[in-house]
Order: sequence, then structure tokens, then C-alpha cells
Amino acid sequence: MLDRAVIDALFPADLPEPEHWERRYPARQLDDGAKVTRFGPSPTGFVHIGGIYAAMINREVSTRSGGVYLVRVEDTDQAREVEGALAQFARAFEYFDLHPDEGDDRGDYGPYHQSQRESIYLTYVRHLLRQGKAYLCFATKDELADISARQQATKLPTGYYGKWAIWRDADPADVAAKLADGAPYVVRFRVPDDAVGQRVRFTDAIRGELEHEANRNDTVILKSSDTALRLPTYHFAHAVDDHLMRVNLVIRAEEWISSVPLHQQLFAALDFEPITYAHIAPLMKQIPGGKRKLSKRKDVEAGVDFYIEAGYPARAILYYLRGLANGRLAEVPLDEALAAPIHLDQCGVAGPLVDLVKLEDISADHIATLSSTEVYDAVHTWATQYDHELASVLDAERDLALRAISVEREGVDNPRKDLRKWSDFRGAYGFFFPQLFTPLTGPDDDRLTPVGLTPEVATTFAGDFAESYQQLDDQPEWFNQIRELATKLGFAPSPKDFKKNPDAYPGSIREASQLVRVALTGSTRSPDLHAITQALGPDEVLRRLRALAS
Repeated sequence: MLDRAVIDALFPADLPEPEHWERRYPARQLDDGAKVTRFGPSPTGFVHIGGIYAAMINREVSTRSGGVYLVRVEDTDQAREVEGALAQFARAFEYFDLHPDEGDDRGDYGPYHQSQRESIYLTYVRHLLRQGKAYLCFATKDELADISARQQATKLPTGYYGKWAIWRDADPADVAAKLADGAPYVVRFRVPDDAVGQRVRFTDAIRGELEHEANRNDTVILKSSDTALRLPTYHFAHAVDDHLMRVNLVIRAEEWISSVPLHQQLFAALDFEPITYAHIAPLMKQIPGGKRKLSKRKDVEAGVDFYIEAGYPARAILYYLRGLANGRLAEVPLDEALAAPIHLDQCGVAGPLVDLVKLEDISADHIATLSSTEVYDAVHTWATQYDHELASVLDAERDLALRAISVEREGVDNPRKDLRKWSDFRGAYGFFFPQLFTPLTGPDDDRLTPVGLTPEVATTFAGDFAESYQQLDDQPEWFNQIRELATKLGFAPSPKDFKKNPDAYPGSIREASQLVRVALTGSTRSPDLHAITQALGPDEVLRRLRALAS
């Protein structure tokens, strides 16, 4: 074991003792049963939808219990940090209203970026070194590779442990010589001698009693000494931060289950009170022949920006995610599900499937319950960021937009469900706006092909209809204008009559109404035609009819 003076010389002279940090971050004054949870995003890539899933559960559990939910940015791996990742976190938390009780701009237990907590970690690394529970390791990359190769050749578990841990019980003189030479080193945790070959048990708040092999590896807890900023590895930072931030429930992905034995060892070595873990199953994707984890690299829907940029309403997504967490919540209405608690003991251990078709159905149902003003405001907010042309049009044509959105929505039992997300608005409603709609400029326009009328008939009908057109409030009276003109021009009174003798008629009343529909909307599929004309107004109706007739 190294002399204390040698150890202390490795650290800043003014580095506080552990007692300083214990006083700086006292136990929280919370009611019994209150849960302090944390979400720890790492800025090494974009935000996974599974991160929002985990953050939602963390905040839900802490809030319901009268506890605290905090966000701690785990940025110790600065070499892999991705530019813009932190801004994306902020954007995602804002979009889903998952603001923490404590984080960057609030809270007494910060800093909430691990890269800003260097002196805290160094205090506890020094503490373990002084107690002989950690040691300096000068093993080179080549030496570590050689150890791993020899272990594999003899079919032994790979790692730095036992006799393979070549600096674990090094002579202090050899350590001093290395330090004198300025050799770079890391600090490793000294696994208790009785841990190798043992099994440990712990209770998971979701999965119940679990048993795993005890950690055997002397894990690196402080990265190389040849870096300007001495930062710990995730495992050590996690133990120190969760203790000092007084976290008592860690809800995280199941991939961390295998790390629990190491984390338990670290907590014990540091004399920290153990905390409870809850490991949630990963979000999955259906693939031919089975399913797999939703992948950042393979699946566009894994990224949170996919949902934000497409304009899925946040409440619809949160409702869907809550149903994945607790199946009972998928069976109740959205408002009820968002108000109901999530129970950890009702979280499944098999990864739930992310189904975009199901999500779009949920989203369409939710949007159908919103008022025209609510839809307008949401679309406008989305378009301001992602469709500037549409945002400008909505600014200029607010009244028209509200009339358009209200078609087959206001005052009906079964409102339209053609909006599944805000990016659908241009395709579903764009034809209402003169700035976004290109009128048919004659019978050769491809959009007219599905109607099935000859060019001459199409232009004649459109011209005559424009000539006699009246903007009538009563729908049957309005439609009778089409019927009377169709009769005058020799159209069949019904599709059935036309089908019996197609050579006798230029078309039927169906083709006549579809001609008007395409002239006004550019498509054979649209909402109620009379309602469209009421939203457009007579001047715009005539402009579009005359464009076709020209």
C-alpha cells in the first residue's frame, strides 16, 4: 500500500475531504416514501425515444411520491461528445414537458454536469487510495491486450483481476519509480478478495429478486493521468453522484443489470447507503421473424427528433409511451391515462414494441378532439420551426385556416381524422390556400385523369358551372346546381345508368361532382365539397373553375 504522502501528492493540495462534500450535500428533508430519481443523458449521440420513455417514468415516480426528479448530464466521455447533443436534450425535454425539478438552472445539489464535478470525484478517489481500496495501474495498452489474448487462449474470463491484475499488489517502490518517470496511470478499484467466484442477490423494483455473479474486475475508476481534466469512469461517477445528490431510486435500462454487482461493491467501499434499482425493458421493433431493440443506427424512429420534426403531438406520444410502460393505461382515454400513475411493478420485463401505425392512430384520435383554434396554434408553432412557407401562409390567412380546419370537424359526431401529425397539414389542407394550391390550367392537367371525362366535356362543364354558379348556404340546394347542369349537358342521372349504357352519356352525376372536386382541390378525395366552397369563398371557387375552363 502506498504511503499517504505519496498518494496525497497526486492530488491538489486544497482538495477537500469527504466530510466537506457530505456537509455541502446534506440528506434531503423529504417525507417517508419520497423517491429521488434521476435521468442521466450522455451527449455522445442523439436522444433515443427510449430516453424519453425512461425520463417520463423517472419523473412520474418521483412526482407521485412527493420526491425529486433531477437531470444530470453524464459527460465524462468527452472524446465522444457530439456537438449539438445538449441542445437536443433541451429541445426534447421542452417538447415533452419533462422539465426536471433540478438540473442546469435550478437545484442545490449541482453542478449537474459531471464534467464540472472533478474535485468531488478526486476527493473520493483519494479516499479509496488512502484506504487501500484502490490502486495505481501503469499497464499499457499492449500489456492489456496481451493479458486478454492469454485469457482467451486458455478459455478464462477476460478482464483485469486476480493474478492478471499486474499492478494490484505492486511493490510501492515500483510504483514510486513509475511516478518518478512520469508514466501515465489510471486508478483502479480493488475488488474485495472474497468477491471472486461469489454470487450476489439484489431486489429490482421491477423484476424482483435477481442473482448475478459478483464483479471480479478491478475496474478503472479514474481515467489516465495524462489528460488535463481528471474525470472518472461512469461507474464511479454514478456511485458518488447518486450518493451526494441523495438519489434513492435509479430507474434505468436493463443493459445495466450486469453492472449492479460492481455498483454495490463501490457503494460498500465508499461507505455509502445502498440504493434501489429498477431496470426497464428496452423498446423493441418488429422485424421479419421476430423483434430486436430499437436501434439508433438502424431505425429513424429511434431518434426523438424524428417525432418532433414530423410534428407528432407530445401528449399523444406520452400517452402511447405510458401504455407501453403499464398496459392498463393503453385501455383508458388519453386524459385519464396521462393523469393516472405509472406503477413500477406493472412494468413488463419483455421489451414493448414501438408500432408507428398504432401511434399514428392514437395521434389522429387525439387531434380529432382538439378545437380548430388548438389545431391552428399547434400547426403554426410546428411550421414556424419546420415549414417556414406554411407558417407565413398561416400568418396571412388565419381566418381561412380556421374555416378550413373546421370543415367536418366542428359540430359533427365523427370529426375528420386526416391529421396524424402536424406535418400532414400541408397535404391535407394545403389546397385551401391560394398560395399553396396550383389551379388546374386546362383539361390536360394530370390531376383530371381519374375523373374520366373528355377534355372538351371537362372544360365545357367547368365553364358553364362558373357562369351560373351561386354560393348557396344550403348544401342540397348548392349541390343541385351540379345536378341541373349535368342533366342539361346530357350526363346520366346515376352511376348505375351510366354503367348500363356508357356510350349514351359523357358521364354520370358522379363524374360531374368529381370534376368540380378536382377543380377545387386537385384531388378526387377531399372533405365535403359544399363545406369546402364555404371555406374558400365564391371568388376563389370561381377563380379555380375558370382556370380549368380556360
